[in-house]
Amino acid sequence: MITWRDPSLLWLAVLVPASAAFLFLALRRRRRDLSRFAETALHPTLVPEHDERRVRARAALLVVTVALLVLALAGPRWGFRWEEVRRQGVDVVIALDTSRSMLAEDVKPNRLERAKLAVLDLVKQLKGDRIGLVAFAGTAFLQCPLTLDYDAFTESLQAVTVGIIPKGGTAIAEAITTSVAALESRQGKHEAIVLITDGEDHEGTVEEAARQAADKGVKIYAVGIGTPDGELIPLTVDGQQTFLKDRRGQVVKSRLDTATLEQIVTTTGGAYVRASGPSLGLDEIFSTYISKLDTHELRSTLERRFEDRYQVPLAIAMILLVLELFVGNRRRQSRATRGTGPRRDVA
Repeated sequence: MITWRDPSLLWLAVLVPASAAFLFLALRRRRRDLSRFAETALHPTLVPEHDERRVRARAALLVVTVALLVLALAGPRWGFRWEEVRRQGVDVVIALDTSRSMLAEDVKPNRLERAKLAVLDLVKQLKGDRIGLVAFAGTAFLQCPLTLDYDAFTESLQAVTVGIIPKGGTAIAEAITTSVAALESRQGKHEAIVLITDGEDHEGTVEEAARQAADKGVKIYAVGIGTPDGELIPLTVDGQQTFLKDRRGQVVKSRLDTATLEQIVTTTGGAYVRASGPSLGLDEIFSTYISKLDTHELRSTLERRFEDRYQVPLAIAMILLVLELFVGNRRRQSRATRGTGPRRDVA
């Protein structure tokens, strides 16, 4: 079976019929111009050395050469060998707040959707690192175990919405505990938790959970999303736009609790960033901290490595190109006619 290193280049195959059409029109125009100059019956007399078959042969060689060059550029591959691949990287768990406060629109389109987009950008920077996802509100659960399958992680992330966890509130401590449990190897120097939340904790056991993470050597990097002044939380009830209210009927403002997040990162030796820019600071966390963690072998597998065969069409194309130069347009003369011509009688 033939595969291609870059199948997107196969669109260049349109050059093959294009070059054939160009050469055909060029030959047709040449014959038309010659017919205007003299009658067809006189052509062998006027251009006795011109060989139409050789001209067509040269054109065919050029078209085939173009086709072979297109194939070479696309990189055909067939045949394979087994190769042991050892993957090195770190383990990262994203703990994402899905409480109703994440509907606040002080970050557009809202806190949760903006956080999801930033995490997707983070995934693009991973090079062989495992990533997992913990969603939390009033409780926490493992949405996606640690994986190297970034497509599977992306699908799990896209499925996260406010309300995915029925229990209301924000249990940051349980999010930390669940995230630590998701880090399978228990080797803190290779592991990190990225906590994305507004920091409003409703359980009050954050300090203990952070200390347990620190005891295992796991660093927590917190991203505070929201504003200290707070923002109303929009809701849609019976098709009507309203705002979240407390039991006393007062509208609720969700405020960024920086102090709680700074306490977490101080305890675990991580870092805190205030969400800003398109990446919400995740690019800074990755480049400054996570990318510099010690890597470890995540797995060793046997993988098929297909053999590149672009040299074959490329070599044939070069041979045909040289051959085309030697074909020429002139008819080959026989020895009997070679050197003949009008002679003058000598008196």
